Amino acid sequence: MTPLAPRLLFHVIAGGWDLLGFEAIDGHHADYCPGSPDLPKVTVALRELASLPCPDIELRLAEQRLADYVADPADAEAFAGNALLHTDWNNHNVLITRHGAHLVDWGWATRGAAWLDPAHWIIWLIAAGHTPSEAEGAVALLPSWESAPPRAVNAFAYASGNLWEEIAGSAPDDWTRSLLDAARLWQQHRKDRS
Repeated sequence: MTPLAPRLLFHVIAGGWDLLGFEAIDGHHADYCPGSPDLPKVTVALRELASLPCPDIELRLAEQRLADYVADPADAEAFAGNALLHTDWNNHNVLITRHGAHLVDWGWATRGAAWLDPAHWIIWLIAAGHTPSEAEGAVALLPSWESAPPRAVNAFAYASGNLWEEIAGSAPDDWTRSLLDAARLWQQHRKDRS
């Protein structure tokens, strides 16, 4: 059975390049649309990832990555933690096989609070057609999400809206616009609940 992420097969450093070769996974990109049979597999992957110990390697820190996007700099401290986070839940980074969901493209691996990966996924779910309430419902039973302080989730939703606004820039393409709209929709949902 393929583990959560593809196995590293080789690592070569030569000619100024650092090349990693991973096993090929025969699967399809995750479908995040409401009712998709892929959603339970992604939920299992989120649960599995949250159970893994964070490796003792240098990783970005969530509280630093999001510090420029919160309303109050102190809010970023709620993102600190010692969980290994993927943070880029683009459906192209999640391959679905008969064995489950497998995560690729770990370019934004981060150390932080375990509830942050479900929070990142919420934005992608909203962009795929879920309402903010439905997206939160999709992660509601994850132990890592259950431990999320509501005030910290509100701060993350606010920061995410700002982050996606920066990514979108002044002339967003359709893909970026959909994620910006999703982040803003969730931001408003959290604000309305406060």
